[in-house]
Amino acid sequence: MRNEALPRGKELAALAKRQHGVVSIQDLNELGYSRFAVVRAAREGRLHRLHRGVYAVGHTDLSLHGRCLAAVRGCGEGALLSHWSAAWLWGLMPTSPVPIHVTTPIPRRGRLGLTIHRSRTFAVEDRPTIDGIPATSVARTALDLAARVRFRSVQRLLQRSEELKLFDLPRFDSVLDRNRGHRGNGPLRRALVLYRPPPFTRSGLERHFLRLLEEAGLPEPAMNYTEAGYEVDAYWPELRFGVELDVYETHGSRLAFERDRFRQEDLKLAGVEMIRITGPRLDQEPDRVLKRVGRLLEMRRREVSAAPPSGPGRG
Repeated sequence: MRNEALPRGKELAALAKRQHGVVSIQDLNELGYSRFAVVRAAREGRLHRLHRGVYAVGHTDLSLHGRCLAAVRGCGEGALLSHWSAAWLWGLMPTSPVPIHVTTPIPRRGRLGLTIHRSRTFAVEDRPTIDGIPATSVARTALDLAARVRFRSVQRLLQRSEELKLFDLPRFDSVLDRNRGHRGNGPLRRALVLYRPPPFTRSGLERHFLRLLEEAGLPEPAMNYTEAGYEVDAYWPELRFGVELDVYETHGSRLAFERDRFRQEDLKLAGVEMIRITGPRLDQEPDRVLKRVGRLLEMRRREVSAAPPSGPGRG
């Protein structure tokens, strides 16, 4: 009679190796384990129950990947690693995935070391498998975390996704459109502003800036003024103070980016103070930008008034 304690042991070992040391009752059944064989292997210490219907093979010293997979498999069909745990799996956050966060389509109780969320709004593109672990996509992970972390953390997560070449704006937009009532929708939309095409061309941005200055009652600058051999977008000659209006196309190459740094240093050496304002920022928070410009103009006016007059023997 065949010994059912460890039928097809080599196949089991190979599967466990592929699955971070974790197998489910479905896996065992497909390998030929009967219910009796599973009970006996667990009793003899060859299988270790982690969650209902989920076992570690040989030992319980699992890697973090193994613990994450076990948690997902233990939460049933349709469960996905999510939130901070998914962000860790993607490499978007350095934090530990424990406690492990899992999102399921039906309500389930949390348990020690495991936090369970519920959502039914997953599309196929929201549920990839990473390192053999079903998880929420980068875009869906960002949406879930945007409801729970500070705005700066959302910005850093997006920046990291770009560094890892995981950023895909259409996928983010798809997630946002399908989850309009999600608490993370607003914060994530705001964080994505910097990744969208600029709302203005350079000339349009200049006209918009002038109109905002007029509405705020601030003095009108000279536009495209040449100072110290450089053209400055908006310039107050009497204050030697300028504003550069940046759009994405301004830095179309690394050379242009580097050249801009030398330009700003040369103007500083010529006694010109200058700030940079991006199109998205002016579009997103015009009141705050104009308030700061007004304060900087006033500070510069006091500095110029307090400076000793230049004359013979100076400079």
